[in-house]
Amino acid sequence: MVRNDEGDLVLIKYGGNAMLNDQLTEHLLKKVIQLSDKGFRIVLVHGGGPFIKENLERAGIDTEFVGGHRKTTPEAMKYIEMALKGEVNSRLIRLINKLGGKAVGLSGKDGKIAQAIKRYFVDETGKKTDIGQVGDVVEVDTSLIFTLLENGYLPVITSVAWSKEGIDYNVNADMFAGFLAGKLNASQFVLLTDVDGLMKNPDDEKSLIQSITLQKLDDLTGTTIKGGMIPKTEACKVALELGAKSAIITNGTKPELLTEVIEKKQYSFATKITL
Repeated sequence: MVRNDEGDLVLIKYGGNAMLNDQLTEHLLKKVIQLSDKGFRIVLVHGGGPFIKENLERAGIDTEFVGGHRKTTPEAMKYIEMALKGEVNSRLIRLINKLGGKAVGLSGKDGKIAQAIKRYFVDETGKKTDIGQVGDVVEVDTSLIFTLLENGYLPVITSVAWSKEGIDYNVNADMFAGFLAGKLNASQFVLLTDVDGLMKNPDDEKSLIQSITLQKLDDLTGTTIKGGMIPKTEACKVALELGAKSAIITNGTKPELLTEVIEKKQYSFATKITL
């Protein structure tokens, strides 16, 4: 086995409905471990929207969305972190270890990995709305992540960040992952979603854009890039501008694509974005 500190650093962002399928999750994690065994230094970042929703409903906490952001009260934050760290992160660690990997579960608070500031929703008129404990990452300390990688561990990180004021922040998992990928100078930032990549026509799978530059990507915002694809492409932009070498959007419901894009660098069912 190649030592982990000799291979390319790849940050994989895992989330979406694929997380709800246990068999699919196990298949994908097997691929992650295989890549790690081949010498790739893998960092896995995850969110957990469906699990957060279920946890808040179980606790009887109503969810309010403002401009697409989940308004996060201090009470809601407790249950959000419980879902992300206590349920999703713990489950991924358990599965990776069971499958032969050596995982360490973290949030952005551990080792002060990700520092955030409060985020406000600003509408088109400039009106600013307080959406609670929702944050934007402003600083990343990569030292703990590199220490773990150098010692053969697979860091699994969820998108909760710390602040200088001592307030925990819930951060959009795509943006959290993009920020980390950039600061880690990842050779590949692989963002898993429920489709093969970015389509010229979202209703036509044959219109997949296999390769695009960041400048051309900006031109597609509001037309080709809509809805849930907006934060994903924004995350890719952040990653590339901060130091990642490439950003790839591909289908997390097809675990075999991880080998294709990461090891073989084939993008028949993916979108590769570069500067």
